[in-house]
Amino acid sequence: MNIGTAKPTVAELARVPHHLIDICPITMQMDVATYLVKARRAVEEITARGHPVLVTGGSGFYLKAFFSPIADEVEVSPELRAELRTRLSAEGLGKLVDELRALNPAGLGALDIQNPRRVLRALERCRSSGQTLAVLQASFAAQPAAFADWSVQLCELVRPPEELDQRIAQRVAQMMAAGLIEEVRALIAQGLTAQSSAARAIGYRETIDFIEGRLAAEALAPSIVQHTRALVKKQRTWFKTQLPAHRQLAAGTTQVGDLFG
Repeated sequence: MNIGTAKPTVAELARVPHHLIDICPITMQMDVATYLVKARRAVEEITARGHPVLVTGGSGFYLKAFFSPIADEVEVSPELRAELRTRLSAEGLGKLVDELRALNPAGLGALDIQNPRRVLRALERCRSSGQTLAVLQASFAAQPAAFADWSVQLCELVRPPEELDQRIAQRVAQMMAAGLIEEVRALIAQGLTAQSSAARAIGYRETIDFIEGRLAAEALAPSIVQHTRALVKKQRTWFKTQLPAHRQLAAGTTQVGDLFG
């Protein structure tokens, strides 16, 4: 998934050592617990060589893993996981949300009920433990964070909204020119499907819709732009509400040394 994720080029990888790039096939389901094991190993190896570690990119949820506990100890049986996924396909997301609400009469808190993966995970945990999300979250918050024994700083690189909009449109145009459609066709042949997490990533899900005839060619790029802008808005809210207090630095003028100030 090179083009749609803006993966560092071969030349960039040669200039600056990167970690956790190309670590699993697209058919493998990556989760945050697995990621943390790999991330901690990388951090230990880098610091052992006497270098600071710069963590960049990724989703807000994975970034939060460096500051807060994010994986609980609730065990979910393969049978329950398979049952809920079958029901999601047959009944739709709304039915699972209804069941989750019934198990949580006090409410679902900040759970994103539009996100099938989050709803499935929440329902798995509630049914497996017999506890509400509020109880699970309280127990969860009492756990030590994966990087509690490290000094971690957070910096947010910010740009004016109008500049972000311009860069989003430019980025999408570059993706299309670089061969995004051809990349997605090749990935589908390798096992990428509309049900996988990878296929739901912005840029890929719209291109899959185009390839499978659900989206017109002239609507493809605008759709990616629209969904990217919506993600930017969502990320800004996430950074404000879900992450610890942090510095904001101007993107485009910040030097690497500024991040470790």
